Amino acid sequence: MDSRPADPMSTATTASTAATIRHRSVAPEEADIRLDRWFRRHFPRLTQGALQKMLRTGQVRVDGRRAEASTRLRPGQQIRIPPLPEGPPTEAQRGAPRPVSPEDARLLERMVLYRDDSVIALNKPYGLAVQGGPGLTRHLDAMLGALRFGHAERPRLVHRLDRDTSGVLLLARGAAAASKLAAAFRGRDAEKTYWAVVVGRPSPESGRIDLPLAKQPGPRGERTTPAEGGTRAITDYRVLDAAQRRAAWLELRPLTGRTHQLRVHCARGLGTPILGDGKYGGAAAQIEGLPPLLHLHARALRLPHPEGGMLEVAAPLPPHMEQTFAFLGFDRPRAPPPRRTPR
Repeated sequence: MDSRPADPMSTATTASTAATIRHRSVAPEEADIRLDRWFRRHFPRLTQGALQKMLRTGQVRVDGRRAEASTRLRPGQQIRIPPLPEGPPTEAQRGAPRPVSPEDARLLERMVLYRDDSVIALNKPYGLAVQGGPGLTRHLDAMLGALRFGHAERPRLVHRLDRDTSGVLLLARGAAAASKLAAAFRGRDAEKTYWAVVVGRPSPESGRIDLPLAKQPGPRGERTTPAEGGTRAITDYRVLDAAQRRAAWLELRPLTGRTHQLRVHCARGLGTPILGDGKYGGAAAQIEGLPPLLHLHARALRLPHPEGGMLEVAAPLPPHMEQTFAFLGFDRPRAPPPRRTPR
């Protein structure tokens, strides 16, 4: 306890400032959201520049620690909120979802792999961002109102995929389902299976990559790199097929969920970058005659269903990976139908 006497000249100012500092908990359905997007959602009048200044000066903190705009949040964390601009936001600042065009509504409905009263599973296409960001106005989160299917609430994101990663993406239809699904992802009860086409052929053809990772700033944006003092990242892998030493089809099972984990583990852990991954593989990630697009697909997801039992969902390959599989002579197995089974 601080027993120093208060400065009478500053008492009023200190009391006024303290009165406007707030703390708010991260909700279960906000798991894995970026800190700047969390502020944009709750305080739409706050500009990105003002937030960056508050972060640099330590006015905004997460669980008492300094944080960055890109910090991913976990449910239950405490956000320190300094005094912010007062007054109601404008219509644009409120961030109210724009009406979804009929074309986008039809696109989203075609993406649905499975739905019930608690869950919707989508097959997210390559190139569609899950959440917004600077200069990004078209993203899945802004269009979820088209997937109510008679519910009063729009579905909620409980995890995410990178813009250029295709495949199974799960949505929750309500706060209770979101809380349970987010807990499954945090507690590693969700079994995730990815398919990737890599340039080269790993040796050995199956194993575990245990390579810690850290985020590093760079002239072209943030990158994830191997680092001795980084956060532990683990991926199990196996070769499902190969075209001599030219390329291989891998099954990847991440046991942790670090940013760009699979891309870095393939490029730096195995020495076989994912086809089309210019960020982590450069020119070595290209094969002449094949699409220069990222060949990473969230093939399947198995996790506890919010209402009991286990839910298993698989997604068919995106068109560019179908083309590559045909070119390389790989089998193209059909995605099994979704199913919900007892534990």
